[in-house]
Amino acid sequence: MEMITVEEVKNRLEKGEDFCFIDVREVWEYEEDNIGAQNIPLAEIPNKLDELAELKEQEIVIHCKSGNRASQAQMYLKQQGFNSVINMSGGIEAFREAGY
Repeated sequence: MEMITVEEVKNRLEKGEDFCFIDVREVWEYEEDNIGAQNIPLAEIPNKLDELAELKEQEIVIHCKSGNRASQAQMYLKQQGFNSVINMSGGIEAFREAGY
């Protein structure tokens, strides 16, 4: 599965790059701490496929707390025909541990 480092994500955010960035943690986790991604909890992804359909050919960077839920979302979206779904390695924990 494709991965992206927290450093790469941080650089892209700092540059103001326009990319699809999804946080699959629960709403309460997102409200506690987020890094600017759109919040779609993992359990909600199947209900959002119509909204996400236009992104099938675009890169989607996905993250959660540690990487496990993002891996599940990544596999699911790939099965649904999304071509470029990339997991942020280590999730928001790794992002914060890196001092961001």
